[in-house]
Amino acid sequence: MTEKFRPLAFLIILLLFVQSVISEFPLAPALYVFGDSLFDSGNNNLLPTFAKADFKPYGINFNGGATGRFTNGKTVADFIAEFLGLPFSPPYLSLRGSIKLTGLNYASGSCGILPETGNIIGKCLHLSEQVDLFQRTVEKELPKQYDDPEELSSYLSRSIFLISTGSNDYVNNYLQQNFYDKSKHYSPESFAKLLIDALSQQFQRLYRLGARKVIMFEIGPIGCIPSLTKQLKHNGLCAEEYNNLAVIFNNQLSDMLKNLTSTLRGSALILGHAHWLGFDAVTNPSTYGLMDLIGPCCITWANGTSACIPELLPCRNAEKHYFWDGYHLTETVYRVIATKCFNGTDVCIPKNIKELVED
Repeated sequence: MTEKFRPLAFLIILLLFVQSVISEFPLAPALYVFGDSLFDSGNNNLLPTFAKADFKPYGINFNGGATGRFTNGKTVADFIAEFLGLPFSPPYLSLRGSIKLTGLNYASGSCGILPETGNIIGKCLHLSEQVDLFQRTVEKELPKQYDDPEELSSYLSRSIFLISTGSNDYVNNYLQQNFYDKSKHYSPESFAKLLIDALSQQFQRLYRLGARKVIMFEIGPIGCIPSLTKQLKHNGLCAEEYNNLAVIFNNQLSDMLKNLTSTLRGSALILGHAHWLGFDAVTNPSTYGLMDLIGPCCITWANGTSACIPELLPCRNAEKHYFWDGYHLTETVYRVIATKCFNGTDVCIPKNIKELVED
């Protein structure tokens, strides 16, 4: 080998060694994921629902193609798995046989915290059902891997739990007055409390099942998504009336997480303070390398307000777009959220994930 190529060969060998070390010694033993279509990695593929993303152009920038992720590439959960040195958490409903568990994904598109949310378009897994499936995992699957209860407890306490849910309870419930009556019976404050109380119960269930390190993401600026902005009269880029609904929920969420952290011994419940980041990307797009903040990258039904139309080519510069379809963000935005949550100081608080796994 010539002197010219020796440094390059050494660098390649070093990188391969580092990658093998990372995969062999991840920062956490597992990543468990709960939520809606922002995190769904394929569970809805196996459910009788219209909320699916198992066709092109979804996944056009993802190594596995159209897997059921509601975006062009990786989700926040995928990026965090990579940062932890873990494989992507596979969708629970695709689990076959006994495998070494480094996490699972229970998230389900169109669903939310309340059982009825999203059921007008088919069957999905609401949060309580997702926790039911995690309970089955703890009681049936994990004992095959950890026959010592103390070892299992240690595994769960060191694992990372990601949750992103609640936006569908507004978009697919509270704001759908033709199908649901929640807005007639609940003020914005009382509806948020209804959601937070139900969410708190699921957090306590997860704690009893062994979860200790949990990140819950806020509801993003729902008043900015094309499915609403393209149908409603509003001033500016976003419908602030709907963003305010998310703010009310997020404020109560912050208080709930602080209260539970103080009462659930040994727990660390982290707030994914992503609402401001999402809104900041809308108001200061150049900071994030974005250009198109209004229209979706893929061609959708209903004039840019819905899901991608199957097999039609999307825009060429997805990395410059904020929205992928009428509801969901592009991989570019998800990468920013995940990176700032993992090692930043202003998204995941009071600790980022890197600090969380070191505790």
